[in-house]
Amino acid sequence: MSSTPITTRFAPSPTGRLHLGNARTALFNFLLARGGRGRFVLRVEDTDAERGSAGYLASQLEDLRWLGCDWDAGPGVEDEHGPYRQSERGGLYQARYRVLEERGLAYPCYCSPTELEVSRRTQLAAGRPPRYAGTCRDLSPEDRARREATGRRPTLRFRVPDGRRVEFDDLVRGPQSFATDDIGDFVIRRADGVPVFFFCNALDDALMGVTHVLRGEDHVANTPRQLLLLEALGLAAPAYGHLPLLLDADGSPLSKRRGSVGVGELRERGFLAGAVSNYLLRLGHAGAPDGWVDPAAQPGCFALDKVGRAPAHYDEVQLVHWQREAVKRLDGPAFDAWLAPHLPASLPPAERRRLGALIHHNLVFPEDARHWVDVLFGALPTPAPADRQLVEEAGDAFFAEALAALEATGPDLAALARELRRRTGRKGAALFMPLRVALTGRRDGPELAPLIAALPAGTLRDRLRACAGRGQGGD
Repeated sequence: MSSTPITTRFAPSPTGRLHLGNARTALFNFLLARGGRGRFVLRVEDTDAERGSAGYLASQLEDLRWLGCDWDAGPGVEDEHGPYRQSERGGLYQARYRVLEERGLAYPCYCSPTELEVSRRTQLAAGRPPRYAGTCRDLSPEDRARREATGRRPTLRFRVPDGRRVEFDDLVRGPQSFATDDIGDFVIRRADGVPVFFFCNALDDALMGVTHVLRGEDHVANTPRQLLLLEALGLAAPAYGHLPLLLDADGSPLSKRRGSVGVGELRERGFLAGAVSNYLLRLGHAGAPDGWVDPAAQPGCFALDKVGRAPAHYDEVQLVHWQREAVKRLDGPAFDAWLAPHLPASLPPAERRRLGALIHHNLVFPEDARHWVDVLFGALPTPAPADRQLVEEAGDAFFAEALAALEATGPDLAALARELRRRTGRKGAALFMPLRVALTGRRDGPELAPLIAALPAGTLRDRLRACAGRGQGGD
């Protein structure tokens, strides 16, 4: 790599919510910049006024901040390279269009969509790859005037040089080579005056000092076009790296248009940012250790030579694994803030803290707390069929003895278990599992001793009575 400080960027278009494929691209660019003590730039590519929306942009920015991808320059952090919204950079684009036209490197094209489609089909029928036939490449001023007199509004095409090869060393895929004769002159400005992606994307990278671009492999074919454009304008090109696609569970590429899993959706479900970043760090990248990596340490674990070329698949089982690891590491205030929306507003602070301390390491998502809120403060949740069967197999007599043992020992699990073992001869799982289900509604969960100590004495008696077949009620 060059000794020039690294500047990377992420350039979303506000036409949908941020899905995990986009988020991985953003994260990799962020980690590459931070690992090289460089800059991370966020640019909004909002020239598609029909599909873009302020709501989508706001959600994308919120998701990136939540994920920890804070930008050094971009919306809200302007500098001399801005503005960072393409809709505000029209003057910069028009100035470069004029340069290309004045140098004869771009020309107006009056071909209609129908004419272009006929040409494309003709070439395919002849067994040739479709490319622009050059119909308007050498029109005289008179020919152009006649076409404009009919009301045709031209696009602007870049004049691709003949007989050359465009070569670059892809940061992920290695050496790449493209024949210009296979590219054909391409549109850089639409007939309505809107800049085309190839053009403004490449120009902005150069003008913003971007040195490294990681993006999806679906952009590989764009790269030779963009390198030709920057060469024609005398601007430095970034080093490009094309990441393998991230595939959905059904094997299709993640897409915001298809409703693939989004970062905002995960956040709303209670996933933690550290869980998502730990998961994404390993998708198509082998540089991370096996265990948890704190987000602050992730830049040191990212290496371009560890990025693979094979597509990665979204696997929620793996994501949930990292969620478990993230929840374990939540500190007090962060844990309280994560859990609070799923606890009853009427629950006093002391009870919130007590509940949190009991169930912290048994939660994956905050909504998992609802069961334990009912266990401690409400009616016992209905056990699953297998758990009900466990209670039935233990029998009424076992719970009658458990009730008597409770009256003798109080809510001290160790003492209660000794007394119940003496009365019934049961021990181990045969003793504890029926007791746990009777008191909590399930056979797994937090340690039973503090749960029993936290339950009101009347509640303990009522639940054991219910299993002993004596009905429910107080003393």
